[in-house]
Amino acid sequence: MTEAEPYLTRLTNRLLDGVERLPAAVRERNAQYLLGAQNPDGGFSGREGPSDLYYTGFALRSLAVLQALNPDACGRAANFLRARMTGSAGVVDFFSLVVSCYLVPIGGGPDILADAPADWRDRVAATLETFRTPDGGYGKAPGAPHGSTYTSFLVTLCLQLLDRPNPEPEKLASFVKSRRRPDGGYVEIAAMKRSGTNPTAAGVGLLQILGELSDAEKLETAEFLSALPSPFEGGLRANDRIPAADLLSTFTGGWTLDQLGHASKLDWESVRDYAFACERVFASGAPLPAKSGFTVPPGGGFRGGLWDDRTDVEYTFYGLGTLALAALMLE
Repeated sequence: MTEAEPYLTRLTNRLLDGVERLPAAVRERNAQYLLGAQNPDGGFSGREGPSDLYYTGFALRSLAVLQALNPDACGRAANFLRARMTGSAGVVDFFSLVVSCYLVPIGGGPDILADAPADWRDRVAATLETFRTPDGGYGKAPGAPHGSTYTSFLVTLCLQLLDRPNPEPEKLASFVKSRRRPDGGYVEIAAMKRSGTNPTAAGVGLLQILGELSDAEKLETAEFLSALPSPFEGGLRANDRIPAADLLSTFTGGWTLDQLGHASKLDWESVRDYAFACERVFASGAPLPAKSGFTVPPGGGFRGGLWDDRTDVEYTFYGLGTLALAALMLE
């Protein structure tokens, strides 16, 4: 039995609820950071290079949870998205394009899909199916011999947004379960033995969508994730062999524990302080502020971790998401 509410709807609503609880200064400075990052063509870039669908998707999602989408920014973004509606693309770009096309009208921009052919959604779904692999998952390119846990997750999210069913959900569920390891975590590719935070988040998300996750499996996965916080930083690590935490793993791990019903296994004060420490106002390598009497600093934009010296719109989404979850847990 699959879940009724689309996964991204649940995620967005949860983050909206948490972001509303953040100090106004936090919301304002990050909204200004994101709006200031928009390029003249309406898209958003990574740390270098031209506008990119991937980063445009993250910027628009961040502005959405901040409730800072506006007609001007969305109208400009629409121009960029229209220019990218045709041509070939990988799964990541398909996902980013579809998400962005749904967000732009919410912020007062035009309905980009209104100009698309009537069968556009069916065409996209059919194109996504060309990424299907013999093991039941989806690969990073058509004809790939083995599926990717993360790519399979993105395809499933895309199909939900398009309101199209997965053609073979049983095979997909079997594929995801084959990526589960004895420690309760999941891996990205079949040859990997050591579970990671981010493939675990993707694997859990997929099985929740497909209605294939048992209570016992939830607890085992929660135990795996709860062992991953860095004792010196407060954030989560990508796996148990990596010494430093990162903001991506902190967000995906925290969100997954929340969805598993075991968020209490994390020290959310430490998680919150780690996320704030990743804002650009802290110099690379600066010590974490003390928990007691923590003051939110000025600034805007988030780095990938305390080891990083640059911000970008993707990590800003993870930072805001982490702070939103922490605000809900510490209320």
